[in-house]
Amino acid sequence: MFHVEHGTEGTIVLTGRLDASQADKAKSVFDNITESKVIDLKDLEYISSLGLGILFSTQIRLKESGHQLKLINMNDHIRDVFKYTSFDKMFEIE
Repeated sequence: MFHVEHGTEGTIVLTGRLDASQADKAKSVFDNITESKVIDLKDLEYISSLGLGILFSTQIRLKESGHQLKLINMNDHIRDVFKYTSFDKMFEIE
């Protein structure tokens, strides 16, 4: 299961598994982001290549207008995925 919630101060909180079966739900949220946002991944258990692609395309689109996504609270598994794909160089990660 995958959930997207709006947290405090505009933070977007992702929970569960972001995979192909949840891509439409995630894409509908990320396509509507028009300014810099903090994405809280503390409860994200899994991210597929399609999920990475959604984050990447959002990051590219935002950078064109001087904004960006900041990713926080990654678990070790998600952090490893970002490291192995070099996505850790494309995002501000805390």
